[in-house]
Amino acid sequence: MTQRGISQADGLTILVADDTETDRLILETLVRKQGHRVICARDGLEAVEAYQAERPDLVLMDALMPRLDGFEAARQIKELAGETLVPIIFLTSLTDTESLVKCLDAGGDDFLSKPYNPVILEAKIRSFNRMRKLHATMIVQRDQIARHNEEFLREQAVAKQIFDNVAHSGCLNASNVRYYLSSLAIFNGDVLVAAMRPSGSMMVLLGDFTGHGLPAAIGAMPLASTFYGMVHKGFSMADILREINRKLKQILPLGFFCCATMVDLNFKNGRMKVWNGGLPEGYIYRSRDRHFEPVRSIHLPLGVLPDTSFKTNCEYYEMAAGDRFFMWSDGIHESCNLDGEMFGEERLQDIFREKLPAEKIFSEILNRVHGFVGEGKKNDDLSLFEIIMEEPDNLEHFHRESQLGGSGGLREWSLSFEIKPSSFKAFDPLPLLLNLLMEVPGLRGSSGTLYTILVELYSNALEHGVLGLDSSLKATAQGFSDYYALRNQRLQTIDTGYIRIFLDHNATDDGGVLRIRVQDSGEGFAPAGAASESTQPRVYAGRGLALLEKMCDSVTYFGKGNEVEVVYSWSNDH
Repeated sequence: MTQRGISQADGLTILVADDTETDRLILETLVRKQGHRVICARDGLEAVEAYQAERPDLVLMDALMPRLDGFEAARQIKELAGETLVPIIFLTSLTDTESLVKCLDAGGDDFLSKPYNPVILEAKIRSFNRMRKLHATMIVQRDQIARHNEEFLREQAVAKQIFDNVAHSGCLNASNVRYYLSSLAIFNGDVLVAAMRPSGSMMVLLGDFTGHGLPAAIGAMPLASTFYGMVHKGFSMADILREINRKLKQILPLGFFCCATMVDLNFKNGRMKVWNGGLPEGYIYRSRDRHFEPVRSIHLPLGVLPDTSFKTNCEYYEMAAGDRFFMWSDGIHESCNLDGEMFGEERLQDIFREKLPAEKIFSEILNRVHGFVGEGKKNDDLSLFEIIMEEPDNLEHFHRESQLGGSGGLREWSLSFEIKPSSFKAFDPLPLLLNLLMEVPGLRGSSGTLYTILVELYSNALEHGVLGLDSSLKATAQGFSDYYALRNQRLQTIDTGYIRIFLDHNATDDGGVLRIRVQDSGEGFAPAGAASESTQPRVYAGRGLALLEKMCDSVTYFGKGNEVEVVYSWSNDH
């Protein structure tokens, strides 16, 4: 160890610049005794050359020297050092304020008065060495942060491009649509999606996720992909909302959700269907009398409730040609000026009360909000959307694109399915068939009804047709028990027969028609010599028959009663 505990490993390279040989030798001796390596210079010019050659860690510089004084030498050394911190301590006998200020202006970091005090000299060297190390660490960390930030921005740019490709496709460039999206960060916590259904109506969803930036935008990916996938296939608004809610409830952490308004604008019928869950109320602007009508929120946001509690009931509005619907995220209401005052709902209503020409309202809302905020800090994503009730012919281009895009799903199809004896006791075909039917746009909301219809048809065909069981056995409690005991017995021994199920689907503009025909190998229930086709009900399954007739549009029996067809139709508007 060297004097005062400084190890050789901690020794610095120190430049001593002084034109007085005695002072230079004294200082050189003191610094060497403290464990440091010393480079000497007799004037400012030599000091600059020595710095260029040796790159010392610290400089002890006399202020007044020939050829090049210490002030100019300090400036040149600081310039050569660049971002590296090279502390310069001026050696001076000057005491007047003007001279000391000149030392600092030249790049000096401290003073050391003559004659030199070894204790003070060592303390200053130690102090500036700590500062030098801290500065070097800060530079390294700054560069690391800059590299990480650059990489982060590149990744976000790629992610945003993917996000935009998914979330902003569809028909947002239609002639009857105007929108404004301004994000607080690179990613927008607000999401806007729009697409044409195969029937020709336009569906739009504006969502506002909890938070901002990337965390908020992540939820928009499954929302957008589900929306576009189901709208193009013709699914109803209720089906789409329920599926989006289910996915968001599954993936979003506790406390995160999506306030949303979804619109289905039917141009043929002149009607708009709206579901609003948590977004501010929107306004319908009537072009005829320039009055506005609020559309309030009546539901909780998406991703809050489980599927069993989620409600999809909508509000319906008649829309004349030229009527407009405006909706926005709460970033409009909550935009603040420099005084912290929010824009608020009242200022929005004032714009509509002025009865401006319809085509000016959208721009006026944005101008008023931006003018109100001024230089104020934006604290939320800002989104505004306008959709106009157009004549159907004006949007035929987008309707054709939605139909030619290949994603409209099967509109007409049929399926035949046969269950043979070895499968009667071990295989239930109903979940398979029901799962297939749930892929038909519009039928998801009828899953319970369709399951009941299939159960009644299949049970009748199996029990009364193939197994030949008599439903009258179930008239008493003992008979009910005997009935199912006999059913299990016959299922174990049966080795002949079949049940054939035929499904036939035809889509309509507003829904579809499903025909289900079930045929079994049993004796039937019509008396001998009966006509080959009958529309008269048979004693086929007791209460099951009445249930089928209530649920279906029609129930028809064929042949000797061992073949039955039901017709079930639905509308996507309900």
